[in-house]
Amino acid sequence: APFDLQRTMIEKIDAAGLAAERGESGRIVAKMNALTDEALIHALVRAARRGARVDLIVRGACMLPAQVPGATDHIRVRSVIGRFLEHTRVFYFCSGAQEDLYLSSADWMNRNMLRRVEIAWPVTDRKLRQRIIDECLVAYLHDDRDAWTLQGDGSYARAPRALDGTGAQNALMARYAPPPPKNHGYP
Repeated sequence: APFDLQRTMIEKIDAAGLAAERGESGRIVAKMNALTDEALIHALVRAARRGARVDLIVRGACMLPAQVPGATDHIRVRSVIGRFLEHTRVFYFCSGAQEDLYLSSADWMNRNMLRRVEIAWPVTDRKLRQRIIDECLVAYLHDDRDAWTLQGDGSYARAPRALDGTGAQNALMARYAPPPPKNHGYP
């Protein structure tokens, strides 16, 4: 940004929508702090109306009205508010057999797309891409502790909670916690 980022993201969103319209896989999963850019919102709605499944993980401001019957049925928005303030921005697009994953400095806000210097870069290494998808997207889509879902009326409701839910942030902390010290047989 401000040169190509918004246009590139819209092209990826539109490609997912067109793939879904053709009966192919059309999927968008995006994690960011804010979604307020009207052009990107319109592109997401357009893709969803064509049949693409859209999951958005937006921690803060989201101007896209999700789960509105007849308009944004295929769009789900979650906000995960955990122990840590996060700034992860991950954008996944699937258009038929083509899968793209981007990391970015930019939230999907007009100021970030058109009035700031921001960057998004593709992740091409297969192993690293899968790790990012698992840790930054899948974990948050299945968070059963700290997640809230945007309702069709604009309100947020706590996502269904499991009795033993750990949440995405706690699961990541546990995954990367140092191993307990060995006691070498001493009491």
